Amino acid sequence: MDESLNGLGAYLADRLGPKLFGFDVANGELTIGVAREDIVEILTVLRDDPKCRFGCLIDICGVDYPERQERFDVVYHLLSPWLNQRIRVRVRTTAESPVDSVVGVFPAANWFEREAYDLYGILFEGHPDLRRLLTDYGFEGHPLRKDFPLTGFVELRYDDQQKRVVYEPVKLMQDYRSFDFLSPWEGMDTAIPGDEKAGEAKREEKKP
Repeated sequence: MDESLNGLGAYLADRLGPKLFGFDVANGELTIGVAREDIVEILTVLRDDPKCRFGCLIDICGVDYPERQERFDVVYHLLSPWLNQRIRVRVRTTAESPVDSVVGVFPAANWFEREAYDLYGILFEGHPDLRRLLTDYGFEGHPLRKDFPLTGFVELRYDDQQKRVVYEPVKLMQDYRSFDFLSPWEGMDTAIPGDEKAGEAKREEKKP
C-alpha cells in the first residue's frame, strides 16, 4: 500500500509542480500540502485525473495551531472508490484570510465548510450560504479554537415567566478546586472526606 501511495505522491508532484509543497505517506495514508489559492484547481485535478479519480469528498475539518502565524489548517479528505485509495489535502490560512470554497467541485462541501466556519471561524470565499451550522446564530466566538474558554461566555435556560429561552453570562456555582491525582498504585495519605468512620473501624480491628 505504501509503495502505491508513494507512487501516487510522486505522480502528483510531477503533475502539479510547484503548486504541491510536498507529500508524506504515514500509517497507510497519503497527505499533500498546497497553497490555499490553488485548492479549487488541486481538488479538480484530484477528481478528474484518471490516475486519481478521487470523486468522493469524505470530510473537511479545521485544525488550530495558535502559536503559528497562519494558525489554521483546512484539511480535505478524499476517497477514490474506483482505485480504492484515500488522500488528505492540507492548506494553511489565518482568521482573516478566506479559503476559496470548493462547493463548485464537491457540492457535499457545503455543510462541511459551514461547520469549519462555525467552530473555527475559518472563512470560505464564494460559499453560497456561509452561516453557523451547529451553534446558535447569536453565539459568540468559535468553540473549537484553542483559546476559547471551556466554560464559554454565556449560558442559556428557559425562563418560565418570560416563556422563552434567555441568555446570561456564565456563573460558576463554586470556586475551582485543586485535586490531588495520585497513582492508583499509591495509597492516600489522608482520608477521603466522609470516610473517617471507616478508618476508625479499621484501627479498632487492629487493636489486640
